[in-house]
Amino acid sequence: MTERALDGVKIVECCNFVAGPYCTKLLADLGAEVIKIELPGMGDEARRRGPFLQDIPHPDCSGLFLYLNTNKLGITLSLNSSTGKAIFKQLIADADILVEDHPPGEM
Repeated sequence: MTERALDGVKIVECCNFVAGPYCTKLLADLGAEVIKIELPGMGDEARRRGPFLQDIPHPDCSGLFLYLNTNKLGITLSLNSSTGKAIFKQLIADADILVEDHPPGEM
């Protein structure tokens, strides 16, 4: 298999909608391992935006979400729970990069 520019780089993405997910999509396309974190029950805002397969709105069928998240791994994680915080800390301890798009001070 051909080596890619970012092979071996591990990224944790804690982003929503377009800008952050597009950034990490580009990094994943270059070979980085990207782990996307989504909130339980809500997921990424892009899941609720079209176009949808066969024009039937469904969180798993958003063309926008699917495009922005190719080549990524995903996890549903509540960062408000103690278990979620512990898992998040484990993920970022092993990561090279954390990409987040929350307002200043929220993380």
